[in-house]
Parts: sequence; structure tokens; C-alpha cells
Amino acid sequence: MSADTLVLNKSFYAIQIIQWQRSMSLLWQGHAEAVDENYITYDFDSWSELSKTIVEHPSGFIHTPTLRLVIPEVIRLTRYEKLPDSDVKFTRSNLYSHYKNLCSYCGDKFSTKELNLDHVIPRSRGGKTTWDNIVLSCIECNLRKADRTPREADMKLLVNPTRPKWKGHQNLILRSPVKIKMSWQKFVDNCYWNSELSED
Repeated sequence: MSADTLVLNKSFYAIQIIQWQRSMSLLWQGHAEAVDENYITYDFDSWSELSKTIVEHPSGFIHTPTLRLVIPEVIRLTRYEKLPDSDVKFTRSNLYSHYKNLCSYCGDKFSTKELNLDHVIPRSRGGKTTWDNIVLSCIECNLRKADRTPREADMKLLVNPTRPKWKGHQNLILRSPVKIKMSWQKFVDNCYWNSELSED
């Protein structure tokens, strides 16, 4: 049984991937509708009726004492019209992705285990833990720089600390570790082609 459901907002924009249990709960509560490949939507009752006519389904079925329901591969939220927050969260994962696992001092690429988060202006000097003051550094460069600024350590900073630009809602879907299902493709494609591009 496939465990994932693609979530669309009210305007049919792909915004999230969730576990099937959550999608069934949203459908049952009336907060979402199941969506088929033709953009036809079904509330819980009509989805229950449709499920009776389906013999096989890639996502499988759930069984209750009185019902056999198809697990929807795509649902649409009935009230939520917003798109995902356009701010990129300040996380280790996003930092590694933003700087492509490159040391900002020597320029070499390393695994995440071999990289540190470096405060360009040291915390002891009031440096903040923010996008504007954090870069990646390998262990060797980090030890060499120590509790100094790059200038004091006579080290050239190859990249300035920056906040990543939001590259559109396709990031949420296309960078997900979850394999894109065939039934999701047109919604993901729509998201890809109609998202605002960043200015590099």
C-alpha cells in the first residue's frame, strides 16, 4: 500500500505531501475532497460510492466494518487558498542545500558530517545565528578561523552569507524524497510551469 497523498489547495495548486491516514481524516471531516485525474472532486459520501465500483487501485483500500474505501492519491483542501510560505526556513538542511555543501573558505565540497556552521562575525562579538551571518566551513577551515573574523584570520570568504530566494512552489514537490506518482504528475507540472521564477 502506498502511504502518500498529494495535497492541493482550493485552487488546485500542489502544496504538500502527507500520509494517507491524514488524508482520509481530512476527507472524513469535510476539510478536503478526493480528486481524480480529470480534476473531478468527491466529498466523503461520493468517494465512498465511487469506491464500491473500483476493483483495484494503486494506493489500495482501507476497510471498516461497513465500508471499503479507496485511499485517494490526490486531495484538495476545501477552504485553504494560500500557497506555502515564501520564506525559506533557517535549518541545517536548507543551509547545506543553499551552499551546496561547499566550504565557504576553501571552496571544496564535503559531506554534511565534515561541515560546520560558521558565524562570519563570531558570536563572542555579537554575531547572530541568521542567514546573514552563517556560512558553511570544513573542519580544517573552521579550526583555522577560530573565534576571529575572516579578515583577522587572513582567510578569504568565497561567498557572502545570504538568505536563499524562494524558487517557487515546485521546490516543495520536486525536492521531496517521495517518488512522484503518475496520478500527481499533471498537478506537479502545473505547479512547475506556473510558479514564479527567482531572479538569479
